[in-house]
Amino acid sequence: MFPTIRWLLAASLVVATVLIYFPYIFVVIGRVQAGFDVAAPRALFDKLPPFAQRAVWAHENSFETFMPFAAAVLLTLLTHVETQTVAIASVSFVVARFLYSIFYIANIPIGRSLMFGVGTAATLTLFLQSLAALSA
Repeated sequence: MFPTIRWLLAASLVVATVLIYFPYIFVVIGRVQAGFDVAAPRALFDKLPPFAQRAVWAHENSFETFMPFAAAVLLTLLTHVETQTVAIASVSFVVARFLYSIFYIANIPIGRSLMFGVGTAATLTLFLQSLAALSA
């Protein structure tokens, strides 16, 4: 049985929440390589390998993009918009954010930028679909 769009929206919100912490796996690996000091964890950043520094930035950016996405998903749920466009947008956001982190950590700027754009477009699509439903 194919899940409902409401289920898909809720699941995308949960997965997007988990994806905030995905880049942190690479931060931990970098900390181990750099000799993590429990007494001064913030002082370690400059000693992290470049991939781990980029992982920190991907992690921080994930927080910044999650808030608008969460608001868009909640608004979509509240307005009862259940279209194929909404389903595609919510899944697209999750896939884009996963790939964004991979491209960021791997230092592939064009991929990172494209995935940022896809994620932003997905969030805007959810907002626009909800606003259209309120206008109808």
